[in-house]
Amino acid sequence: MLDLIRKKKESLIIKVVFAVIVLSFIGTIFLVWGKGEEGFGTGGSGYAAKVDRTTITLEQYQNSYQRLREIYLQLFGQAAGGLTPELEKQLNIRQAALDRLIESVLLTKGAKELGVKVSKDEVAAAIAAMPAFQRNGAFDLGLYQQTLKMSRITPNDFEDSQKTDLLIAKTRKTIMDKVQVSDDDAKAQYHKERDRIELSYVSFSPAELAASVKPSEAELDDYLKSNAEKFKSPEKVAISYLLLDPSSQVASQQVTAEEQESFYRKNLDRYLGSDNSPIPFEKVKDRVLTDAKRSKANKAVFEKAADTLYQNINSADLQLVASKLGAKTSDTGLFTAATPPQALAGEQTLLQKAFELKAGELGGPLETAKGIYIFKVKEKKPAELLPLSQVRATVEQQVRAAKAAELAKQKAVEAQKQLATTNQSGLKLQSTPAFGYSAKGDLPGIGNSQPMMEELFKLTAAAPALSEPMMIGNRWYAVRLKQRIAATEADFAGQKEALKQRMLPQRQEDALKSWLKERRDKAKIVVNQALLEQ
Repeated sequence: MLDLIRKKKESLIIKVVFAVIVLSFIGTIFLVWGKGEEGFGTGGSGYAAKVDRTTITLEQYQNSYQRLREIYLQLFGQAAGGLTPELEKQLNIRQAALDRLIESVLLTKGAKELGVKVSKDEVAAAIAAMPAFQRNGAFDLGLYQQTLKMSRITPNDFEDSQKTDLLIAKTRKTIMDKVQVSDDDAKAQYHKERDRIELSYVSFSPAELAASVKPSEAELDDYLKSNAEKFKSPEKVAISYLLLDPSSQVASQQVTAEEQESFYRKNLDRYLGSDNSPIPFEKVKDRVLTDAKRSKANKAVFEKAADTLYQNINSADLQLVASKLGAKTSDTGLFTAATPPQALAGEQTLLQKAFELKAGELGGPLETAKGIYIFKVKEKKPAELLPLSQVRATVEQQVRAAKAAELAKQKAVEAQKQLATTNQSGLKLQSTPAFGYSAKGDLPGIGNSQPMMEELFKLTAAAPALSEPMMIGNRWYAVRLKQRIAATEADFAGQKEALKQRMLPQRQEDALKSWLKERRDKAKIVVNQALLEQ
């Protein structure tokens, strides 16, 4: 392992690993810099969050975020694509970093309630045990002082940060140590893992019920009005336009040598070789001359068009503008943004502007690959709700689907209530074979649902039915326990303690989460949302 580290010590991943290690042993010094109430900041012009009277500063947040991000960079940096901005948002790293700080504040506050304290001896012992401050397996005071000096951290600040770290850790441990797994809990888990169950169930699919749904005229009309945006005709526009072609002016343009060189320098990206380096001017001077003339012609025609349009803008007379420019106009019928006339296909800039102007207004000049346009909006037809007669088929299909979904759920609720009783007449029940608990949620004959799996293995002979039907995919299921084949009790005694030990960590984690949630719900927490939206 040491050889591998030596070989890779210059690689990014090893640097990240060592950065994480250093940040870890330095502890919360970066989180509590400028200590205030209970080790956190108490004010300042900016803040990341406020928890009651305790302020989490911007610096504390940025350090927490960077530390967490370094860890994810270590995990994803070598993967395809690495830690992209999109992946970082998906992982919600900024929120996690802030949550970590908020939880630290809540834990330090909770330490008082729980009577948790940290002595100087505990702090000294924790620091002495850190490998970073040891030589030959023993604490070295000189190394300790040198390391802190290099990090620009005073011993007092570092020791205070370690005290806060230990206080938080002891508070967590105090909360988690209160958790116990009872014999009954272990037995329930034993039977959950070892028992096998058989089910009776009935299911309802909206697709199977859609044909039986007959929406009324009033229901169709109400749905159409409630979903008007889905059934509006698109906005339409008709324009007149003229198109000026600057290519006819290219030959007459005069371009000096100085202008050619200036054009070359400003447009170097046009003249790159196969290796992406600029081709010398002398080798492309003919191309530069042609391009410079074309650019100058475009500019001249555009400026003339703009001047002419400006001088006649109030007249709203496109024919007048066209006559002064020596151009002819063309007209379109009404068209939508999605279905422009063939002559304007691909002219997105022109089409967008046409829909932005009012009827009777002139627009332009607009330069595109085809030339320079000036246009007038002849007519606009706003989007409007289509009559039911035109969209009946679509509306009816959607109403039928919505009502079928409601009907499927309603039937499942009624069936589930019936399955809770001994009267199961009229239900077309199906049965599953006997099966055991699956952490993946695989239910034979039904589908895959971890939530349903958890609920099913809570069913007993005394309470054999689900309280509510559950949906898997596009189908509702009403379920009753048909038979529970219990595992033999003889094996439980020998596995009880092992089960308790296996269940304890998750129970402790759940208890800590519950404790933190309760404190968060009671605390007044104000978050600087701008930080999380970066």
